[in-house]
Amino acid sequence: MIGWLCGVVRAKHPPVLLLDVAGVGYELEAPMSTFAELPVTGETVSLFTHLVVRDDAHQLFGFSGEHERDMFRALLKVNGVGAKVALAILSGMDGDSFTRCVVDGDVASLTRLPGIGKKTAERLVMEMRDRLENLPAGTAATTTIPGSSPPRRQDPVSEAVSALIALGLKPQEASRRIAALADTDGVAPEELVRQALRGMSGS
Repeated sequence: MIGWLCGVVRAKHPPVLLLDVAGVGYELEAPMSTFAELPVTGETVSLFTHLVVRDDAHQLFGFSGEHERDMFRALLKVNGVGAKVALAILSGMDGDSFTRCVVDGDVASLTRLPGIGKKTAERLVMEMRDRLENLPAGTAATTTIPGSSPPRRQDPVSEAVSALIALGLKPQEASRRIAALADTDGVAPEELVRQALRGMSGS
């Protein structure tokens, strides 16, 4: 099991990032909350990780804090919640908002997130109540080392649309969500995605 990585950020295409660890490139998927804390391309970052092993693929997920990874692992234990849905939840809501939805039984807000229907939302509320209480308190884990390489971006709007599609939205819906944002000029793709997902969840 790979539990933690420290390396140089080589590429960022939300929700995927490429991390160079001693000359080996690790491709990770991460929630938008983690993307918002990543340094620019060429700088060093430390991430907690979780490896999902399937018959057809090995997927590595990265998180800026241990608590966020614990939340991801708890979500994976919910019936009907896979890695993509868990990533969409952590991208669309912060921990406090998600906890509030679970405690209040706010199924409606959960169903606005990509990939979550009413039955899955109801299972989240029912199964996560006890698990949230048992989650250990985490601490921030992102450590950056200043570097001189500037970030290299494609069109932020296009990247944001692609990220929303990767998180489970249909292409038309992803484009519509980004187009509905008030201001996209100069905004990073990960922040555009977070704003679009926050609008969906009503948070």
